[in-house]
Amino acid sequence: MKPLVIRREEAGDVAAIRALTADAFRGAAHSDGTEHRVIDALRASGELPVSLVAELDGEVAGHVAFSPVSIPDGTAWWYGLGPLAVLPLRQSAGIGSALVRRGLDELRSLGAAGCVVLGDPAFYTRFGFAHDAALTFDGAPAEYFLALNFERVDGARPRGRVSYSRAFFVAKPGG
Repeated sequence: MKPLVIRREEAGDVAAIRALTADAFRGAAHSDGTEHRVIDALRASGELPVSLVAELDGEVAGHVAFSPVSIPDGTAWWYGLGPLAVLPLRQSAGIGSALVRRGLDELRSLGAAGCVVLGDPAFYTRFGFAHDAALTFDGAPAEYFLALNFERVDGARPRGRVSYSRAFFVAKPGG
């Protein structure tokens, strides 16, 4: 067995990312089944500055996307994590965690101020994400919308309703 490799997405990975993302979210209660289309739309709009794959034994076993978000107070350089997907047969093996850690490192190297995620607090708090009442996202339970401030020199703490790229909505049927 070869070791897990986390690397940047390459052109030849697109079909595998699409398939594994659709497979990973199929039947999930919190999914509308468009996550693979969201990634395609982010890529097409140039809003996918960090897109990483996890390769295990020569196959793409996981993927994570990070895209810019908007905060109405004008705070810049914030990103949203997601979608994060791991092949169902490879889940609970640390692949998702490795992707998140590497992705957060990549964001820091880009000079990001912070990152938000809509997801399970039991998973994402281990990376330093926490609920921040000053940041909100419409339509989601507050405890599932989490933020990680990278503690930049300027000390900016964002406030307001976070907006994701239009790609998240264009990808939905009727969007």
